[in-house]
Amino acid sequence: MAETVTPSTPALLASLDPLLRDWLPRQRWFAGKGSPVTGFSPVAETELLPSDGRLGLHHLLVRAEQPPAPAEAGDCYQLLIGVRETLPPRLAPALIGHVTDGPLAGRTVYDALYDPRPAEVLLEALRTRARIGGLRFECAPGQEIRDGLVARLLTAEQSNSSVVYGDTFILKLLRRVVPGVNPDLEIPLALAREGCARVPAPTAWLRAELDGDAYVLAVLQPFVRGATDGWELALRELAKGEDFTAEARALGRATAEVHTALARALPTATLGHSRLEAEVAGMTERLAAAAQAVPALRPYEDGLRSAYRALNQLAAEGRTWTAQRVHGDLHLGQCLRSPSGDWSLIDFEGEPARPLAERRMPQPPVRDIAGMLRSFDYAAHSVTPPAPGWASRCRAAYCSGYAEISGADPRTDPVLLRAYETDKAVYEVVYEARHRPDWLPVPLSAVHRLATTDLI
Repeated sequence: MAETVTPSTPALLASLDPLLRDWLPRQRWFAGKGSPVTGFSPVAETELLPSDGRLGLHHLLVRAEQPPAPAEAGDCYQLLIGVRETLPPRLAPALIGHVTDGPLAGRTVYDALYDPRPAEVLLEALRTRARIGGLRFECAPGQEIRDGLVARLLTAEQSNSSVVYGDTFILKLLRRVVPGVNPDLEIPLALAREGCARVPAPTAWLRAELDGDAYVLAVLQPFVRGATDGWELALRELAKGEDFTAEARALGRATAEVHTALARALPTATLGHSRLEAEVAGMTERLAAAAQAVPALRPYEDGLRSAYRALNQLAAEGRTWTAQRVHGDLHLGQCLRSPSGDWSLIDFEGEPARPLAERRMPQPPVRDIAGMLRSFDYAAHSVTPPAPGWASRCRAAYCSGYAEISGADPRTDPVLLRAYETDKAVYEVVYEARHRPDWLPVPLSAVHRLATTDLI
């Protein structure tokens, strides 16, 4: 493995620029869809395998320039660029393009995570706790990583990239990165210290230290063999016409166990009128922007605002709530059911579109609960005909399971729950309008319900 790092070589990035402009916007994890990429600013480049051999590997951090934002404000992406003379057919889906000039002229470049050998280079660096330029491959105390594990990329749609090694570990490589403490590492480490078995404890991680800024780039965790994610399981049971309430109740208990452990492990706060007023202002601003972007939302705007006004009124009357660290983006796809029937929660990055500081702020646990309730609704609308009764039963069972552990049923605070579920549904409307227009009726049906009633 090469042991060199430099600021991203101008000639290298210049030669990749036209290829990346076409390739990057087509990736599921690219956040800037809807605006063209006009160029790239270098952040750092590390050569992990020399490109003068049969197989090269470059680790790149690049900032994508998209108008009207200034270049220095563009999103920073982590890329693993493989280099070969020619690409074998098995790697065709990974193709970025053929380089015509610069230091890689005449070579083919591709997304290296599709290729087992480059992916195994990352695991070996973690196993040996390598330090390569600004890259820091670190391992949790007492953890050992055996060598010889074969890598395979998970190809399911997600906002990052995941590689499984044998059936032992899974590496989540963050694609859009920002400096600071990333909750996807911070929270599982805190829960591991609390002995919370509902979240796989991190085994190792990759960080970068660049110009005084620290970035979390990847996290390695145990792979839950034979696990099914909650979304797949729910759809399977729906297709068979099977009841899902027992699983929903168990998920509610698992969520409450994680919330209880997080409240012990990390600081909590009291939400009074001033903080709630700021929360409501943010919700109201997001609604206004969403209605501007998606005309189908406009007829419901006044009704949705009433959910926020009702919450603000409670706070003005002196009502307070407890805030703590939460998952931040909880839905069925973020939950794994093991063959033994135990549920685990994964992916604590939060909503990537939100600023890191916001994702790390204490929040009411109801933010997670609202996300899961919306997920049951999505599952129910994924079948033909939709099954709203299935969703209602699952939502009720989930809340009951949550109450069994926490002692508080979310439905006993309907104003708070309605406001946070409304905020989530508004977010979904914008997301679906931009990325999956065929799914837009799903959040719009929730918007109709939330705009006209305070029942869940």
